[in-house]
Amino acid sequence: MAFTLQLGEQAPDFSLPATDGKTYSLRDFSDASTLVVFFTCNHCPFVVGSEEVTRETALKYRDRGVAFVGINSNSELTKPDDSFEHMVERMNEKKFPWVYVRDKSQSVARAYGALRTPHFYVFDRDRKLVYSGRGVDNPREIDKMTVNDLDNALAQHTAGQAVSVPLTNPLGCNVKWEGQDEHWMPAEACDLVPQS
Repeated sequence: MAFTLQLGEQAPDFSLPATDGKTYSLRDFSDASTLVVFFTCNHCPFVVGSEEVTRETALKYRDRGVAFVGINSNSELTKPDDSFEHMVERMNEKKFPWVYVRDKSQSVARAYGALRTPHFYVFDRDRKLVYSGRGVDNPREIDKMTVNDLDNALAQHTAGQAVSVPLTNPLGCNVKWEGQDEHWMPAEACDLVPQS
């Protein structure tokens, strides 16, 4: 069985606390015709470097029925900046146009097979996976970005077309797994697209 959720598979449900004081599950996004679930955090330079492009993409597609939910699964023992308290502070400062939830047990990261921060998953109306991978091709240095894969996937999907590049390798810091070295990844975790 693959570590990461495969194209066409169903979005795993969750019940996670958000920075707005509410608890969210998939049904809370039932009005959205498309749902973007992405694994993110507070500190990663790849997240911080590309978060304004992610904001622009979220705002661009909001009126097309696309909702975004960011999930922080990082161990706060490894990265204290990724604590829930710091999530609240960051959301208050940045006012991102998405729900930001905490996966302290890391069970949701495992259910989705999150590899890095950021790692994006795009689901259709039936919550089947239509895109998985990176947001952009240079998230750390956004001025050198040449491709916005997330935007391309959403443009095609919301236009009723098949996503032409449905899999890319996420680019970023690996998820910080509890009780493990900062750079550890599960043995079964691997690239989504073979490196050429």
